[in-house]
Amino acid sequence: MNNEEGETMRLDSHQHFIDYRPEDYPWIGEQESILKQKFLPTDLKPLLDSITFDGAIAVQARQMLQETEWLLTLADQYDFIKGVVGWVELCSPDIRQQLEAFSKKPKLRGVRHVIHDEPDDGFMLRDDFLRGLSILGEYGLTYDLLIFEKHLPNAIRLVERLPEQPFVVDHLAKPRISDGSIVEWSWNIKALAANDNVYCKLSGMVTEADTSVWNPEQFKPYLDVVFEAFGPDRLMIGSDWPVSLLSRDYQSVMNIVIHYADQLSSEDREKVLGGNCARFYGIV
Repeated sequence: MNNEEGETMRLDSHQHFIDYRPEDYPWIGEQESILKQKFLPTDLKPLLDSITFDGAIAVQARQMLQETEWLLTLADQYDFIKGVVGWVELCSPDIRQQLEAFSKKPKLRGVRHVIHDEPDDGFMLRDDFLRGLSILGEYGLTYDLLIFEKHLPNAIRLVERLPEQPFVVDHLAKPRISDGSIVEWSWNIKALAANDNVYCKLSGMVTEADTSVWNPEQFKPYLDVVFEAFGPDRLMIGSDWPVSLLSRDYQSVMNIVIHYADQLSSEDREKVLGGNCARFYGIV
């Protein structure tokens, strides 16, 4: 997708909007108290403008149908919200009816479930969950994989079972950057990337590091691995704003990948900074 100047559109592939109420956001605790407020499109737009990005993908932060409805309403109001990754009850027998209703909104481009908070590490391989996932393709929807490093072996099994379903791994599958662990994660992320239906978001790294003292060089080994594994055609930059504010400001977080991408060809750089996101989410 190109912007008005005919250049490849630059897109933040992963951010959230928050209208904080304790009962709606149980994952926001005292350590995340900075997030106990409103983060709305009017807060994000100046940040995008500051790094000359054209738009963003709004990703669900609450596991309720009202979240999907709210994000789609915001997307109707703000053109720079180019797509929505919402939440639906994938395990419900009513999943098809929910998808039918939401599919009337063209900016719904994918769905996500917070797999890494499920007590069962094998949740993603349950029959009811797989049934729900298998229906997404009928509606042209992608799936965001939110997992920890420990879930990678099951994620490999999952994407192999659904080879026609487009998947994208959020936050590099959250490697343990704070303690420098890389070997086992590297092996598994490469095995996951061997499946052509899987992309990866270059996001969420700062909250897996020591949030107060990191420097960009800490992330280079992990970026090297995913660039080798996925190549420049299946990677996309993302901020994870406002969660990223637990560590640093928006520009500092985005600059980790923007500056890393300076070593790429101009064509590959534009893919990572927006072209791949537009292609994956079907933004035209």
